Amino acid sequence: MSQPPYIRPEFERELAPLRDLPVETPLPLGQRLWNQTWLRKSLILLLVLALWELAARVTQNDLMLPGVVQTMHALAEDMRNGELPEKIVNSFSTLLKGYLIGSVLALLASALAVTTQFGRDLLSTLTAMLNPLPAIALLPLALLWFGLGNVSLVFVLVHSVMWPIALNTWSGFSGVPETLRMAGRNYGLSGPRYVLTILIPASLPSILSGLKIGWAFAWRTLIAAELVFGASSGQGGLGWYIFQNRNELFTDRVFAGLVTVIVIGLLVEGVVFATLEKITIKRWGMQR
Repeated sequence: MSQPPYIRPEFERELAPLRDLPVETPLPLGQRLWNQTWLRKSLILLLVLALWELAARVTQNDLMLPGVVQTMHALAEDMRNGELPEKIVNSFSTLLKGYLIGSVLALLASALAVTTQFGRDLLSTLTAMLNPLPAIALLPLALLWFGLGNVSLVFVLVHSVMWPIALNTWSGFSGVPETLRMAGRNYGLSGPRYVLTILIPASLPSILSGLKIGWAFAWRTLIAAELVFGASSGQGGLGWYIFQNRNELFTDRVFAGLVTVIVIGLLVEGVVFATLEKITIKRWGMQR
């Protein structure tokens, strides 16, 4: 006679509440400080400045490599007498013109490419031809066509900005999920409305990445063009400031100009674009 299967009795065991143990254990102070991004980057910056000052003291040649203190003194002096602020304003006024024009043209070209076959062929052909071409190589032609003036610089900046933004924007448009595309078509969206309401919000991370790359290209292209181009009507920018002080052997002011270029680049990257990403794609959960 077979035995019935053993059935384990069910029971409930009550556990004593853990009232005396903390719910959260705070991290050690050192780890909390190390988790701060600004602190880590500040330490890296201090290390770079210390190595710079050490190299200057070992070299002991102010003409070849001025120290950090000497460079900061020259920077503060030219900021106080108004020379550097004037150069910064001149550079930024030219930069914004070229950057805005190039960004608008890039967005229009990408929108044309995503809506028509001719636009796709046009964008792929032009980017393959012109994107590898250094912007500074077009400066002689710009001077020949437009003469000495800001128009030549703006032309070079538009070339440096347009293609990276167009490539990133087109890449973002191509990566939009098909479900979003179908939803837009079901609502009867087409043409500019389809691009503005569906494609641009969905591909905003790629667009912002292209804008950041375009900004970096434009900033270094402008400084290089001003080094070659010089000044028009006495209205030179930061590149002209560096070039002029190099000719006069004011190496500390040359380094002051380079530091200004770096600081402006860091501020635009870390404040303008970081804030734009924080209030858009990070807030919307599109980027960690």
